Amino acid sequence: MFVDKVKVKVRAGSGGNGCSSFRRERNLPKGGPDGGDGGNGGNVIFEANENNMNLNALKYLNHYEADNGEHGKGKQLHGHTGKDVIIYVPPGTCVKEFEDVDNEYFELVFVADLDEHGSRYVAATGGNGGRGNMHFATSRNRAPRKCEEGTLGEEKEFELELKIIADVGLVGYPNAGKSSFLDAVTNATPEMAPYPFTTLTPNIGILNYPEDLTHITIADIPGLIEGASDNVGLGHDFLRHVERTKVLLYVLDMAGTDGREPWDDLVHLQKELELYNPLLADFPGIIAANKMDEEIAEEKLATLRTKTDMEIFPICTILEEGLDPLKAKLKKCVRENVENAS
Repeated sequence: MFVDKVKVKVRAGSGGNGCSSFRRERNLPKGGPDGGDGGNGGNVIFEANENNMNLNALKYLNHYEADNGEHGKGKQLHGHTGKDVIIYVPPGTCVKEFEDVDNEYFELVFVADLDEHGSRYVAATGGNGGRGNMHFATSRNRAPRKCEEGTLGEEKEFELELKIIADVGLVGYPNAGKSSFLDAVTNATPEMAPYPFTTLTPNIGILNYPEDLTHITIADIPGLIEGASDNVGLGHDFLRHVERTKVLLYVLDMAGTDGREPWDDLVHLQKELELYNPLLADFPGIIAANKMDEEIAEEKLATLRTKTDMEIFPICTILEEGLDPLKAKLKKCVRENVENAS
């Protein structure tokens, strides 16, 4: 199961209480105040870790509490700070906080984008430790009994939403051949079957280039249908994962298996992407004209070339034909995107 959106409740540790204590020794029966401070409460922290691929672990374990700070002790001994709790999430996780608007309803407020390995966000800050009575001695009151209690740690609720970070996003209608392409060129093993929506969750594969020991990541994301921008079908569950890719690879069915024309599919796919996020219209795009082993495919390919200026690569994923030129092009596009961004 692939989980890409969860709610999480967190509570930071409370600060330890300060201590009211007096120094008592054989040669100093009436020593001054020596109460130590309480330790600060532990924080709750979200941290992006590249070893995490999804939010599955947080679906059922979704309440986290950090340790409280220790109370202060006599002899000016301060309490230890409470241990932090670190919640590991995949790179690409957006953090949104539920904020109380008017005690009747909450609104989600974006607070952090953990877009790279090691990036952190302190979700809840631990309470401060209270001061011991040693801090309250004055010239008029040399034996104060006053000490402070520690303050409470923050308690909050968040929504975590994963937007997959991949170099290439596969865009296409159900059964266009995205999963078979991913299977043919990467180490991924997506589920494949001859019916729509076999891919119900994103799959990530790594395309290796042995000649220079480089690689790119490719995301096979659930198939689009018309109306996806309005959340029809898998809708927004698909579209948000496209936003972080560097290159879009449109996989088109040149056999017209479902009675649609590939050029019409291309127009509809681009329309849905633009309706969801206008910035997606400017993403670099390449066409993989799949199922070229079918008799009608060559004729449809010729027509497709007259209807778009995008570069087209005829392929057959089942027979693994035409893949090498496409792999080289994807590598070039990703590299150019990275260079332009730097």
